[in-house]
Amino acid sequence: MDFLSIARSALAQQPFSVHMGAEITHCSPQHTEIHMPMKDEYTQQYGTAHGGALSFLADTALAFAGAAALQSIVVTSEFKIHYLKPAVGHRLTARARAISHGQRQAVCQCDIYALKDGEEKMVATAIGTILPR
Repeated sequence: MDFLSIARSALAQQPFSVHMGAEITHCSPQHTEIHMPMKDEYTQQYGTAHGGALSFLADTALAFAGAAALQSIVVTSEFKIHYLKPAVGHRLTARARAISHGQRQAVCQCDIYALKDGEEKMVATAIGTILPR
């Protein structure tokens, strides 16, 4: 199954994801990777990424990782995010994977990195439960 093509098609049908500039570059049952540009509109008053932008990216990556693991259309049941350090740079990358899954749910983990001056720094981590729709 071509998970990446399916995921790209699904992401392209999400107006908010398109608005945010999210691009899925890898999607398989083993892991998912999504990139998003760091635009001024996504920052707060200190010039770092707003938590809402990071949460969007985490939720999206968790859902695609869960969808690939469950091989199903899915919804996010819940997720928790930990902001580790200020996100500064020109691109954000989310890397997610299912850490446990059965037929009725997938528990997924996602790390978010900010790219600045050619160096990635982990800025957030999230865990969530993904359910078949």
